[in-house]
Amino acid sequence: MKNEVLNENIVENLKLQAKQIRCSILDMITDAQVGHIGGSFSITDILTALYFHILNIDPKNPDWTDRDRLILSKGHGATALYSTLALRGYFPRAKLKTFGFINSDLQVHPDKNKVPGVEASTGALGQGLSIGAGVAFAAKIDNKAYRTYVILGDGEIQEGQVWEAAMFCAHYKLNNITAILDYNNVQLMGNVPDIMDIAPVKDKWEAFGWKTLEIDGHDIEQIISACSYAKNTEDAPTMIIAKTIKGKGVSFMQSTCDWHGKAPCKEEYDNAVCELVEPV
Repeated sequence: MKNEVLNENIVENLKLQAKQIRCSILDMITDAQVGHIGGSFSITDILTALYFHILNIDPKNPDWTDRDRLILSKGHGATALYSTLALRGYFPRAKLKTFGFINSDLQVHPDKNKVPGVEASTGALGQGLSIGAGVAFAAKIDNKAYRTYVILGDGEIQEGQVWEAAMFCAHYKLNNITAILDYNNVQLMGNVPDIMDIAPVKDKWEAFGWKTLEIDGHDIEQIISACSYAKNTEDAPTMIIAKTIKGKGVSFMQSTCDWHGKAPCKEEYDNAVCELVEPV
């Protein structure tokens, strides 16, 4: 995989933006006392790289026909998406304070009809890749250059519909779709291998006809390089297996299902803030 050469300042700025997003996620979930903090922290670096470096988008015109599309199939990671969209300029950051409250547009799972920048209403796991496949196929039919990205959870790919969509993308040679797997190895009730083992993940996606890469999902440069590789593939979709840490950034939240859908108390919040605001 050929690495994209990045200016050091670009990488450092992206890391700082990721830190801001994690702090925002923490604030939102603590204030609302609802949300999925572990899986939101694990995709923060991926979303940061996408929205601030990779995607061809215009926050002032979220319905621009030729925009790239990002579908968060693991919709329970909505706080990460909302925080990223707000920082990118899709809506005022002050709106994040309404997360999870009655009549707020920002609910625990994203609604494309209420939130600018949200491309699909997700939360029922296993459906996002099918949506992305349709969007990518439409781009081919319409001879459009936009790309489609789909973020999947590792527990989510235990769903059969994911593999139907995988077959579709490969059959129609949709090289304009990139799937990114948030492979943090922990789901709601425990570790993924104990619930329903998905390994060997790389072999399976390759067997389904996808170009497949494995990266560190918290390494900004690797994320960008992998997406650059995907843009240059021919006749096949690309799966980026991003090895991540659930709860990344806060030591006591990391690699445990306890923080899949738990909200911090005041003491836990204070301790988490101390860790998150440390220098990059």
